[in-house]
Amino acid sequence: MSADEKFENATDKMGGQAKEGFGKLTGDKETQAEGQAQQGKADAKDKLEDARDTVKGAVNGMFGNKDKTD
Repeated sequence: MSADEKFENATDKMGGQAKEGFGKLTGDKETQAEGQAQQGKADAKDKLEDARDTVKGAVNGMFGNKDKTD
């Protein structure tokens, strides 16, 4: 996962936390749910990128491309 992707996912997660907190503070259940969904989406993207990187590493290892990153 690139640094840009990590930053984007972290930003999405923090934004979701802020939105969820604002929803709790104001009693707005819809905003709170949107924040939770945004956090879940960011977590899913992190896990997908980690899985993709793991598969790439395994394939590169199988074919002797240990120095190759993409």
